Amino acid sequence: MPDLIFADSLSRLGTESAFTVLARAQALAAQGRDIINLGIGQPDFPTPAHIVEAGVKALRDGHHGYTPANGLPALREAVAADLEARHGTQVNPDHVVIVPGGKPTMFFAVLMFGQAGGEILFPDPGFPIYESVIRYSGATPVPMRLQEADGFAFRAETVLAQITARTRLIILNSPANPTGGVTPKAEIDKLVAGLAAHPHVAILSDEIYSQMLYDGQDHVSLLQYPEIRDRLIMLDGWSKTYAMTGWRLGFAVWPEAAVAHATRLAINCHSCVNASAQFAGLAALTGPQDDVRDMVAQFDARRRVIVDGLNALPGVRCTTPRGAFYAFANITGTGLTSAQAQDMFLDKAGVATIAGTSFGAMGEGFLRFSYANSAANIQAALSRIGALL
Repeated sequence: MPDLIFADSLSRLGTESAFTVLARAQALAAQGRDIINLGIGQPDFPTPAHIVEAGVKALRDGHHGYTPANGLPALREAVAADLEARHGTQVNPDHVVIVPGGKPTMFFAVLMFGQAGGEILFPDPGFPIYESVIRYSGATPVPMRLQEADGFAFRAETVLAQITARTRLIILNSPANPTGGVTPKAEIDKLVAGLAAHPHVAILSDEIYSQMLYDGQDHVSLLQYPEIRDRLIMLDGWSKTYAMTGWRLGFAVWPEAAVAHATRLAINCHSCVNASAQFAGLAALTGPQDDVRDMVAQFDARRRVIVDGLNALPGVRCTTPRGAFYAFANITGTGLTSAQAQDMFLDKAGVATIAGTSFGAMGEGFLRFSYANSAANIQAALSRIGALL
């Protein structure tokens, strides 16, 4: 064996357990087991045909070379136009940086503001990469606890109370993974007002599920608050909205002071985003949106099925998620820990779920169920779990 000496920083880097569970589920399926996957967070719909055709056409038309590090100008202009149409606020295309998915923006933002001695606030339960990258940067991760009683929306007073002179960045996520929580506008208003007293703090708003809301809600983007635009990083992309997870395409709107830093990080990290994916993304934004509306309507119907089914299970209760495509079920009444329930449901019932502790310490006692699967599969999965319980 080689005597390799790895950097200490690697020991601080976490992972995303959903991919671990996915690998286990696929291994069991390869052995002949009938596995229903309610773990992985990706739409089970195909990318709309006109988007696929745009990507293919780009390759056929010879778009095989490098693109600008910050993205094709036409795509950045389309992003700005789409955001103005959806959120009613103007965005400078020069402040848009196209990246391969959502995670590069998280990395770039945390690396810009995270260092030893600094603190970064993040939601808990929350997307696991937040805490992972914060620790990797050397900064201290400060969890903002999200409560079941609040529908897993953040409370402005809780966030503001945790800000110190060492706070460099706050990460927000609404609609949220893993909970499906959506923060009301009133709480966002309070937070923005309170942040006036903390001008040294930057904000990363992860809005990747911005078009997946239910019950007639409109998305409240932090872009709509001009008083924080000079320190706001807004993350969004194509993966969830257009069922393009494998295309690896996302974007962020950066404040003017950070655009050059984000572009330089992109050059050092991935050079540029592949051309054909960007042409596909352009077609997604400028083409028909019927597929998006249809997909969200189907998610909404499944949401009702899974919440009713979970609440009918012994020892389980589940608040109704208001966005995204996840249900975060409280399983404390079963007497099982999150990890025990995750393993038992997969091994004995053939149902893949994700332990709440994969999303932070505050996730103990919960399981994440993705309803990015058919209603029939959801019902079958819950029937299996019910029989096991």
